[in-house]
Amino acid sequence: MHETPDDQTYCEMQLRWAYCRVLILSEPIMRASLKSSLVLSLVAAAGCYHATIQTGLTPSTQTIERHWASSWIDGLVPPSYTQTASACPSGVARVDTQLSFPNLLVGFVTFGIYTPMDIVVTCGSNRSSAVPSDRTIQVGAHATPQQVQAAMDSAAVRSVRDRQPMFIEF
Repeated sequence: MHETPDDQTYCEMQLRWAYCRVLILSEPIMRASLKSSLVLSLVAAAGCYHATIQTGLTPSTQTIERHWASSWIDGLVPPSYTQTASACPSGVARVDTQLSFPNLLVGFVTFGIYTPMDIVVTCGSNRSSAVPSDRTIQVGAHATPQQVQAAMDSAAVRSVRDRQPMFIEF
């Protein structure tokens, strides 16, 4: 004689079957989501960090490149200054900073303590045609800190008043 299970046993059998079905069906989905998360992370890391500063000067073909410039504590302590005055007599047109994938990898391995970056400075061409003389304040190469501060204050006031950038030449 065929025995029918009681209601509790029947429910337990159905729940086990449903649980097994969920496990069997969700395993490929979980694998696919793990793979897609990994691919998405790699794509995001490949884009990396890139910042550009443009000064308004016309760029020339001359560049100064510093690869693996040392910054510390996830960039909180920036790299040392890049001397551009002698290499770019007409001024700087553009500064690009970038954390490439290898830079980020080093930062990850060192827990962000050491974070190198690449810096590319593009020199400007013929400053006299790019900067209007009426928006330039001449300070001089041997200016005192008080003279520099006065020039900065004057440039800030004029820039706000005229809604135009001001240029300070040393």
